[in-house]
Amino acid sequence: MSSRAWQHPYVNLFKHLKVDEWRKASKEGDVTTYMDKTLKCSVFRIRGSIPASNFILLPRTSSQSLGLTGRYLYLLFRPSPNKHFVVHLDVAAEEGQVIRVSFSNLFKEFKSTATWLQFPFLCGAAPGSVYESTAKTAKHGLVGPAPVCVRWTCLMMDLRYVLSVYLNKTHSHLKSIKLCANMTVKNIMTSDLLLDPGLSFSEFRQAGKVLPEGTAPMPREMCFPVPKGSSWHQLYDYIRFPSDGVKMPFDSIQKGLSKPKEAMVDESPHREESRSVNISKPVQDRVSLIQQITTPKPVSRAKQQSRLLTTSLPELTSSHSGDRESPSQRSQAIEEDRVVCDDGEGVHVCAHYEDDDVSTHSTNSEEVAVVNAAVPRPLSLPSAKPAKQQQKLHPDPILKLSRIIGFGGATMRCAVWANDGEEVVYPCHAIVVSVKISSGQQRFFIGHTDKVSALTLNARSTLLASAQTGTHCLVRLWSYSKGQCLTMIKTPAHSLNTLSFSYSGGVLCGVGKDSHNKTVVVVWNTQRVTKGGVVTVMAKAHTDVDIQTMKIAFFDDTRMVSCGVGNVRLWRVRGGSLRSCPVNLGQYHSLEFTDLAFEQGHTPDRQPDDRTLFASSKSGHILDIDYVSVAIKNVRRLLPAQQSHSQRREKQTFSTGPGIAVNSVSVFGSFCATGSEDGFLRLWPLDFSSVLLEAEHEGPVCFVSVSSDGLSVLAATSTGNLGYLDVGSRSYRTLMRSHTATVLGFSVDGIRRQITTASRDCTVRVWAMDSTQQLYDFVSDEDDDAPCSVAFHPSLPVFACGSSSGTVRVFDIPTSSLLAQHRQHRGAVVGLVFSPDGEHLYSAGSLGYLALYNASLPEYHVLRVLGNVVARGTDRGPDALAVSSDSCCLAFVGPTEYTVTIMGAHSLDELLRVDVSVLDVESTTLDSALKVCFSPSSLSHLLITTSANKILWINRNTGRLLREVSEVHKHQCASLAVSEDGRYLLTAGHNAVKVWDYHMKLDVNSQVFIGHSEPITQVSFTPDQMGVVSVGDAIFFWDFLAHPQEVPACSLSSSALVSSPPRADKGMDDSLPKAAVPTEQAKVEFNRMSSSGVPRKAAPRPSSSLPILDVSSIDKTGHGDSSHLSLGDDDDDDDVEELQPAPAHSPASRHTSFLRVTERAAAEDSVDILASQIRVEENGEGSKPVRPDCYKHFTPRYKMSVLDTSAATPPPGQEGLSLKAVVGYNGNGRNNMVWNPDTGLFVYSCGCVVVVENLHSGSQRHWLGHSEEISTLAVTHDAQIVASASGGGASSKSLICLWNIQDGSRRNSVSYHKGSVQSLAFSRDDLYFLSVGDFEESVVALWSTRSFELLCAVSVSVPLHEAAFCPSSADQLAFTSSNAVFFCYTHTRGRGAELQVQKVAVPERIGEAEVTCLCYNTNSVLFTGTNSGLVCVWDCNTHRCFMTWEADEGEIGVLLCRGNKLVTGSNSKKLRLWSVAAVQNLRPSASNMTVQQDRDAQVFLEQEMLLDGTVVSVAFDDVMDMGIVGTTAGTLWYINWADNTSIRLISGHKSKVNGVVCSPDERHFATCGQDGSVRVWALPSNELLVQFQVLNQSCECVCWSRPVDGREPGTGVCVAGGYSDGSVRIFSVESAEMELKLQPHHSSVCALQYSQHGQVLLSGGRDGVITASSPFTGITLRIINDHKGVPITTIQCTSKQYKEFGLEGNELWLAVSADRRVSIWAVDWTKDKCELLDWLTFPAPSPPKDAANLPPSLAAFSPTERGVVVYTGYAAEKELTFYCLKKKQVLRTVSLTDWALSLSLCSKGRLLAIGSNQRVLKLIDSSSGRFQDFTWHSDGVHLCSFNPSGTQLFTTAHSEVFLWTLRGL
Repeated sequence: MSSRAWQHPYVNLFKHLKVDEWRKASKEGDVTTYMDKTLKCSVFRIRGSIPASNFILLPRTSSQSLGLTGRYLYLLFRPSPNKHFVVHLDVAAEEGQVIRVSFSNLFKEFKSTATWLQFPFLCGAAPGSVYESTAKTAKHGLVGPAPVCVRWTCLMMDLRYVLSVYLNKTHSHLKSIKLCANMTVKNIMTSDLLLDPGLSFSEFRQAGKVLPEGTAPMPREMCFPVPKGSSWHQLYDYIRFPSDGVKMPFDSIQKGLSKPKEAMVDESPHREESRSVNISKPVQDRVSLIQQITTPKPVSRAKQQSRLLTTSLPELTSSHSGDRESPSQRSQAIEEDRVVCDDGEGVHVCAHYEDDDVSTHSTNSEEVAVVNAAVPRPLSLPSAKPAKQQQKLHPDPILKLSRIIGFGGATMRCAVWANDGEEVVYPCHAIVVSVKISSGQQRFFIGHTDKVSALTLNARSTLLASAQTGTHCLVRLWSYSKGQCLTMIKTPAHSLNTLSFSYSGGVLCGVGKDSHNKTVVVVWNTQRVTKGGVVTVMAKAHTDVDIQTMKIAFFDDTRMVSCGVGNVRLWRVRGGSLRSCPVNLGQYHSLEFTDLAFEQGHTPDRQPDDRTLFASSKSGHILDIDYVSVAIKNVRRLLPAQQSHSQRREKQTFSTGPGIAVNSVSVFGSFCATGSEDGFLRLWPLDFSSVLLEAEHEGPVCFVSVSSDGLSVLAATSTGNLGYLDVGSRSYRTLMRSHTATVLGFSVDGIRRQITTASRDCTVRVWAMDSTQQLYDFVSDEDDDAPCSVAFHPSLPVFACGSSSGTVRVFDIPTSSLLAQHRQHRGAVVGLVFSPDGEHLYSAGSLGYLALYNASLPEYHVLRVLGNVVARGTDRGPDALAVSSDSCCLAFVGPTEYTVTIMGAHSLDELLRVDVSVLDVESTTLDSALKVCFSPSSLSHLLITTSANKILWINRNTGRLLREVSEVHKHQCASLAVSEDGRYLLTAGHNAVKVWDYHMKLDVNSQVFIGHSEPITQVSFTPDQMGVVSVGDAIFFWDFLAHPQEVPACSLSSSALVSSPPRADKGMDDSLPKAAVPTEQAKVEFNRMSSSGVPRKAAPRPSSSLPILDVSSIDKTGHGDSSHLSLGDDDDDDDVEELQPAPAHSPASRHTSFLRVTERAAAEDSVDILASQIRVEENGEGSKPVRPDCYKHFTPRYKMSVLDTSAATPPPGQEGLSLKAVVGYNGNGRNNMVWNPDTGLFVYSCGCVVVVENLHSGSQRHWLGHSEEISTLAVTHDAQIVASASGGGASSKSLICLWNIQDGSRRNSVSYHKGSVQSLAFSRDDLYFLSVGDFEESVVALWSTRSFELLCAVSVSVPLHEAAFCPSSADQLAFTSSNAVFFCYTHTRGRGAELQVQKVAVPERIGEAEVTCLCYNTNSVLFTGTNSGLVCVWDCNTHRCFMTWEADEGEIGVLLCRGNKLVTGSNSKKLRLWSVAAVQNLRPSASNMTVQQDRDAQVFLEQEMLLDGTVVSVAFDDVMDMGIVGTTAGTLWYINWADNTSIRLISGHKSKVNGVVCSPDERHFATCGQDGSVRVWALPSNELLVQFQVLNQSCECVCWSRPVDGREPGTGVCVAGGYSDGSVRIFSVESAEMELKLQPHHSSVCALQYSQHGQVLLSGGRDGVITASSPFTGITLRIINDHKGVPITTIQCTSKQYKEFGLEGNELWLAVSADRRVSIWAVDWTKDKCELLDWLTFPAPSPPKDAANLPPSLAAFSPTERGVVVYTGYAAEKELTFYCLKKKQVLRTVSLTDWALSLSLCSKGRLLAIGSNQRVLKLIDSSSGRFQDFTWHSDGVHLCSFNPSGTQLFTTAHSEVFLWTLRGL
């Protein structure tokens, strides 16, 4: 019943289920049928004194589901007079939960939990009855039994509305209905249409009415009869929920307003003023999940009109008389005068609102729109006007929680390992966080409304349980892999302090306190929770003993152990009761026991429960308890270290003296871990004789846990630190540090991506935003000097901190030093802010003082102090001050709480004062201001939040009120911020963050986000506007997903052009300085980019006009004339003056650098630069660039495939496939391998994947972020960051990704070059990196590694090949091109930089040559290589070539120098090692500039190696002893010069892979390729075992031999390959020799397969002939010509019995040809029987002209469905066809998004894999159609193959071979 199509337009449920037959429905108790006189039809009557015992249940059992997806439920019933009734609806939500919605006249008030909603039902009465008159005077009078005159009722319930508003869930379908006594029922119906019961189909047709979309008359079979002359509403009741009537009590189901039908249709929707109501206590306590429902309040029409007729608000008096409002400002202000009211909030981690209506009331004077951004509303009654499509805030959600800095909250004693030590799960206040150890990536489990107090995870990491503290304590059970809440458990405890899962996860135990403060222990059965079952209580017990910890024994789910003050107890569940047995502690009965741990492991000679239990205590005693005998075996006491005479620390275990308080204990194998109060994590042997390992922490260690593999020990401290100890390496890593109290405020440094926070724990901390790691910690030792506000300098690594004592301190972060300290305030500092230009610092005190400091000097001198100007009090901190973005104005609340003052930011002169207490003339109380915030300077707005929960928009120049928004939050707005583009407003109130449309012009203007468990203290956008930070209980980082603002492209080019001097008649502005520059045209580019941690989908465009460029003069010798520097096109200089904005409105950008290309005086060996060599046109007009004649220049491999951008990739953590290994190396790349011998880092690329491989273990990590072939790699000198570059597509630019090596996360990505990136290089100090474009765009770009901004870009007209920084000077670099070498110098200007470039030609004796590569040595000597095999040596100081020699007969593409050794690699496949020690002595001195030519003998060739291909990448250690070299053959070699050896590290195919298949025993897999090779690889190491090479042939297919029944092949396992010459070769894997060669075909062999029993080898040729041959003798057994003339694409065999098909045989095989024909054969090769079972021909339309590009025809036997063949190929539709051989018909089809290139079926489940030409690997569940897309290949996925067990998948794209692990969908 899951399909929606059959349910439209409605479903008659009783007819659909045939209720009267009681097969699909069930009844219980007194349920009968009778003929009702009113309805004149048979109805069901349910009677009984107990409603729960008399009911009708639809469907029959609870395990079934109705699957009804209709939005509206219609129930036609009549409550029994003077009786009560109950109806239960089980509704499934999209989030996976089942919600019970109940309504009854038994209920007195609305109640709600997370899984149950109870609505009171108010029974209506007949018109004119005494009950009706009673209901008019007392709305609550009808609560209770139904009146005697109750009528037949049509109840309509909006299920989508109920789930959305009350629980913030998304309605999926109706699961079941239970109708309980006492009531009479006619029928039930569901529909997506709003049906009018008073209008039948016949009346509708006769009246000829046109109903609005989404509405319809009531179907005939559901109508109540209406006699002629009567009205439906006079005879029956129509109840809608949500109701449009006066609701008393609130949230009740009752009859709406009695209006005539015509009036309801004709009246326009009318929105009343809303107000909040008080709802039941459980709902209020769950405010972050359930909203307070607002209801209409009757307002007189006159009063409403009087409010709407207010056309203007009183003008505010300004104290600045000089400001006058311009006409444009005045018109804008009048246009924006409107009142906006928000009457509710949708609360979610992304709020998704339903449709709201917008009412516009017109008057004679003007039209004022009243927009309610409200909670979801029910669908309005039918209206004559069609509903208007609503405008909402997009995207939805606009925020996504990215990272959280925080740990603990309610407890620091709970954290668990997950996924065998790969992840750690811990609580952070109300959120449960899962962090991946390797990458630091966080996942969140959101749903708790209070702090999490306990946490546990089962052993398989599938089920997670968490408990929250508070009076309404509950336990949530989560699916750990999906992150979804499965169910919630109400607990009898007031709060839980410990949870424990059994090993299997079937039993959960919890301990807490009840309302009488007694300890309560509850045990739940959780076995069925993962399958949608309920959680039941197995046992419960109350006890007076103290329990600190309780754990379930891992060997028995019914046994537990606990400890506490003075007790250790053993528990057991038996017969539904929980019983305990105390351990006789003897003299240790008074100890405070803290933790327990069982001895691990099991031996055959011992019972499972025969093991030791370890109990730790606060006194340092460790008790060894025999679990079986319940007796103490041994007692040890841990004492502090004793200092011996050698001052060596040793741990003792004496029985006297003060002990070490042990807070936690964990046991694994032969060692035990303890966490103690002295801050140490210690590892001991089980006899505690000595300390094996220890790690000291900053605070007491309150929790320890050993991972399941025993390699890591997790530790948590009471000071908020969480980390783990790596036992093998003895290293410690901190996972999370956190504040231990509320975070008061923060400030962000956008340049260095750091954030500083101040907290009530008396610390100020500086964090890295990307890694969430703490960088610095500043601690205040005095409570009266605690920090309360912080502010980062806008450009320098400096921050200011204000304290509660009134002191302002300024710290320098790199040196951790105090720069300045001032105490101008006597109270706490409530406001601290730098001006955006960094010139001033401002501070405000709680006693009214305001101070101005000079921030341009290190001393931060005080410039001015004012008293009694800031409103007193501390409630406006930490952001009591606001500075405008142009650094001109300062705003704050003061001098009273009712006024806001705006001052000049430079002088603190008052400009404007606004009194907010008079803005609301209708309010009876004075409104006070809370916070202020400036909008971007272009808008000239000041935003003010008030105590009346409003936001006011004020014109900052005139003080005029422009806009007002009320009901901003449920509580007062605590903080607000405006985005830099002026499009979004950010507010924080209580525990919620809200994002608004700044201009309030949408129907739904806001989205609300939850997660904090405490009030938020501050919220703000990050400086790059791509994130949001909110602080309170913790630090939350949100990704801001708003689309970048689209701005029309400016005609002004972003390039600065060096052109000829302007003519006099051009009228150039004389104020611009002139620059003396060379007359040759040169192109200089600059780019402004945001510093971002995450790339946007679209590149940000400038939102303001271009800045004025600072043009400085440049003196140059050798040129007497000067030229003018201008902006724009070459031949249109008149527009420069008009396009340049005035300096007052657009100051020059601080990080935009102006570039200069300088041609220095040429020496003898250099040539002059011609004007044609450096081009001007950015668009590249002129002749098309020609690729240079050298292999060094990277060219992407030609591809016919295009990436599918609409692929449905799964979210992280939910992938059905995980990439396990990449086989091969991309030999087409250039310098695409890096190796650091010091750290062992080894990184290379394959396709679009960056592979990080551990050379010791062979394990791989994969960095995924590119979509095109990666061309080159580079690593920083500190081995912390790797850069990778890939070419862009047809419409996109190239992509450069920066990766953090430690965790593998993508730190940033930048895009600039139009074509491929040829080279990447980092500077010696790692502050900059270079990127070089290809021949189509010869540009060198210089980037900052701190901000990832493009600092400058230099373009030349000749192709560039490689660039490198000088190792001895950070500001020198060089790059190579055709016939020239460019020497460059970097000059830093603030945050920007510029390049000075000198081009020097190669010596004339070399002739025309491509300078392909270069490298420096440490003595300012540069080596360059050419495509003619020459090496040139250059002096970097004089830029002269002083030496050349012929180093190779081929093209040199790789150079590397280490000390006095130089390595050259060329396309002659030779790697040579040269001794260049004498080069330094041959450099010409300053006095003698001549160079002798006969010096080649001074350079010695020491060694030489011949490799398997052209050398494309090299990496060696510092002494040039060993290194790694990559070749175009796809091989990475380990080179050892000392031993003169080379070892193959990585091997792969150079050409296309034609086949990949796993061996039957899954110990090997084989591949074959166009290069004629068959390669056998070992599993799971993926190492190449043997390679069989056939020259001048292509191997088209490959397969493995199978065991032969009754025979023992002497050669063992074989692999067979089919070749392009028609031959088949069989190779022995054991002997690595060819066993047999067959020639079964005259054309290429396209398909090859052994029979299922291994007796026959089937092969299919390109000519369509199929041959059966003996793999032992080579004899041809049978030739099948049925497919002749068309290539065979697939052959497959299977071994099942098929006697039911009418043919004999022990196996089947099929063959597929390219003409969409499939033949299925039944065979018994031992009897030489082969009969055709079925012949399938699949129709298709006429092929297009390019028939060669048609998708292949593919088919396979289904391994999970008997007798089913799966086919796909060219057809009218892109689909999979499932054909049943027994029924001779198509069972089903599964549609595809693209044609399939490859197909493979999995033996597990009903999964299959499909590869497409759009580079998508698709994993499909063939039964449900569910699928996931994987887009990690760089070309079309033409092969995919599951291994026999279905656990792994092999895929190929050209030469890439990927190995995936199957997780399942």
